[in-house]
Amino acid sequence: MTALPDHSPFHSAFSGDGPRIGVVLSHGFTGSPHGLRAWAASLADAGFAVRMPLLPGHGTTWQELARTRWTQWHDALDGAYLELDAECDQVFSAGLSMGGALALRVAATRPVAGVILVNPGLVIDDPRAPLAGILKLVLKSTPAIANDILKAGMDEGAYPRTPVAAAHELNKMFKDTIRLLPRVTAPVRVFRSTVDHVVSDSSIVALRRGLTNATLQLTSLENSYHVATLDNDADQIFEGSIEFIRSVIPATAPAGGSNAAPVHQAPATSQEGTARD
Repeated sequence: MTALPDHSPFHSAFSGDGPRIGVVLSHGFTGSPHGLRAWAASLADAGFAVRMPLLPGHGTTWQELARTRWTQWHDALDGAYLELDAECDQVFSAGLSMGGALALRVAATRPVAGVILVNPGLVIDDPRAPLAGILKLVLKSTPAIANDILKAGMDEGAYPRTPVAAAHELNKMFKDTIRLLPRVTAPVRVFRSTVDHVVSDSSIVALRRGLTNATLQLTSLENSYHVATLDNDADQIFEGSIEFIRSVIPATAPAGGSNAAPVHQAPATSQEGTARD
């Protein structure tokens, strides 16, 4: 019998040595913390403080999501960041899909130490996207975009329908986030599936173009689809995230609050494996 998805937020306190490091995580559009829970747990097991909120309109019904605004999603993650900032020396932002865009927004507006993204979304390629503001008046929902997972038997617990009104909000948020990308100065680590049926390479192209003041390291995931945190390459993401955090802030780094962020290297891009532009 398959266990029911756990949509509840995730919270853990710092339990490691050295600088107090926190990670604020965001799930994706129509999803919930269920899809990232194993990722959050791995970070907590490594000793980091973790906050992963349930974004407004998620984990309930798609009709409720249709009544939310993108600023509510941003405010929820920003609030989680502020909680960590009050108790940690350095904070990283991270997310999957739409959650990646939200993590980038936090990085553009707060002094994060680094950013970790899994198949981040920044562009909606659907030709109907520019018309969503009108379509929402006559079309309430479309088929789900959930469970793009190669590994058999996995369920991210997302909504069975996608509300058009919320998709309109998502498109507005993506456009505003692209505008903010030059403000990101913290190093960015991206895990990108070579096959993704939800987020196209247009988002990666937009990310590369926009990150003019930050380093970007891209790792290809060869055996996963969009929801890679529940897929065959999940361990690679979990281990790579911990490795990235420890490379940015060594155990010997001095404490001093996240406003005293580490010095970041000059902008550059690098990749492991084969990137897809």
